[in-house]
This record gives sequence, C-alpha cells and structure tokens, in this order.
Amino acid sequence: MTQARLMDGTALARTLVEETAERAAALTDRTGTAPCLATVLVGADPASVTYVRMKQNRCRTAGIASRHVELPASTTTEELVGTLRELSADPAVHGILLQHPMGEHIDERAAFEAIAPEKDVDGVTFASFATMSFGLPGFVSCTPGGIMRLLDAYDVDPSGKRAVVVGRSAILGKPAGMLLLARDATVTYCHSRTRDLSAAVREADIVVAAVGRARLIKGQDIKPGAVVIDAGYNAGNVGDVDFDSAVERASLITPVPGGVGPMTIATLLEQTVDAAARQLSVAR
Repeated sequence: MTQARLMDGTALARTLVEETAERAAALTDRTGTAPCLATVLVGADPASVTYVRMKQNRCRTAGIASRHVELPASTTTEELVGTLRELSADPAVHGILLQHPMGEHIDERAAFEAIAPEKDVDGVTFASFATMSFGLPGFVSCTPGGIMRLLDAYDVDPSGKRAVVVGRSAILGKPAGMLLLARDATVTYCHSRTRDLSAAVREADIVVAAVGRARLIKGQDIKPGAVVIDAGYNAGNVGDVDFDSAVERASLITPVPGGVGPMTIATLLEQTVDAAARQLSVAR
C-alpha cells in the first residue's frame, strides 16, 4: 500500500523566511527603519513563553526587530487594552502579536480589538476576519494562511473540492474555512456537536483538523486519496489526526510537528514585513 506524501512545512517555511529576510533587508536599506514586531505576553505560561521566544528568534533570522512586552498574570483587561493601544499608536512598531491564551479573567476579544487593523499581523481582529471573508487586502490569520501556502506548494487546488474543517475557533477553524471557500471549495464546518463526525470526514477531499483533541480523526475516516492538514497540537507532539493510520489512506498529509506550525510563524514574519512596507509607504 502506498503511503501519503508528507507536506514538509519546515522546508517551505525556511524558504519563505529567507525571502522575507531579503525583503526586510531591502526595506531597511531603503527607509533606514527595520520592520518591528511587538510581542505581548500576559503571565508566564511555559508553552507561551517558549512560543514567544521562538518567534523572537525567527525575527532575528529574518532581520526583523522585536520588542517584547511581558505583563504579570494579574493584568486586567483594561490594562492589557491600554498596552495594546499604546503599541498601536507607536510608529516604531509595525506589527503586534498578542500571545494567547491569556487568562480566563481577560476579555480576549476586547484585547484583540485594541490592536490597530494595520498592525494586526496575526490576523485576529474583526477587521482581518472581514477582509479574509470578502477577499479584500488585509492580513490573514497566520495558521490558516500557512495552510493555504502549503496547499499551493503541493499543487492542491481547492476549487470544486469538498473541504471539511474540524474546529470553529475564531483564529483557526473559521478563517480556514473562509479562505478555502474563497478558493471555490465546498466547505463544511464540523465541531464538538457535529453528529456523526466520521461520516462528514469521509466525504472530504481536503480535511483540516483544528479542534485540539489528540488523534480525534482516525485513518478509517479518511477518504482514500484525501489531503489531510493537521493543525492540532496536543501534549506529546500529537496532532488531531491519528497519523499512523491516516498516512495509509491520504495522498498528502502534514506531520506534527513539522507541518503547519513552521508555516504559521513564517506567515507572521511575512505579514510583519508587509505591514512595515505599507506603513512606510514602500510598494512591495
């Protein structure tokens, strides 16, 4: 039996970061200003601290300046909103990343909406979702944007295909479905209350797993020849798809780790340089 080909997000992301670094250097030379990404972290969740450090390291690789704002876990919504508004008003900052989760006591949506749309390089605001949905210029949510780049790199044309998105979060599942719809896929959203999830997945030519439940989707539910994008990340480096069984039926599949994750960060960096170019009035 032929196994699925792996969609190597690590290699593709490396290429994208190299291209982004060239653009960042050219922008810096032309304007005297390096693109700058501000990262905001509330509390000291170990996973979040690791993610932020990784993003800062990638910034350095790409020639992007980074400014890190670390806030105590006791920070209120009002205090966080104030910090984000200050960064939004700072002309030296071109992109803002608010690391989440950020504590149950914080109104996450209010915090996201304090980010100026032109600096929303993570694609988390209402404005970014609207531009994604209507196909207008703006910033995409980074993980869905990375997924679309992976599909393009492996010559997967969503047009006319049935796509099933398992998960409906505002920054992953929902925008992933909208981006696929914009590319003429027929999109079905599934979630925790979907009846007979297996039956829905079995109809899919493209499966996007983004629900955050380890090995929820089994190989027996994958349509032979389907493209499987696993955007889940659970304890033990395990995705939302049971990889060992799915790889026997899919034509293409992303590994966890090394699939979607690297593309998320690469998209963030690319959009930071895009944001800087717009704010500095430099055409791409």
